[in-house]
Amino acid sequence: MEQPDRFQKLVAHAKQQVTEVSAADARKQAESGDAVLIDVREESDWRRGHAQGATHLSRGIIELEIEEQIPDVKQPIICYCGGGSRSALVAESLQKMGYENVYSLAGGLRAWEKAGCPISTNEL
Repeated sequence: MEQPDRFQKLVAHAKQQVTEVSAADARKQAESGDAVLIDVREESDWRRGHAQGATHLSRGIIELEIEEQIPDVKQPIICYCGGGSRSALVAESLQKMGYENVYSLAGGLRAWEKAGCPISTNEL
């Protein structure tokens, strides 16, 4: 059996620390305004298509800009990436920053698309 690499171990640990939500739950919360949906992928990925209604804050800058974008630490936030790994890392980081209601989209954008949730290609 192959041992997981360091990144996989880091992700596995993060997933133990955060709550994952399904695409259906994420869509329902985002569309009702109960949660902010944040795409943490790179800008080039965002431009190719993202969850409708999402905000873009890539993993490389989110900790720097989150307080300006979402000052309320109680605001529910659902992070997603392509497959759910980077978003788990971001969700864990935001929790460490004091955000109380941060979630990661299980399966990322691939799960969102598979569930038939709407995709947008509008610019930033």
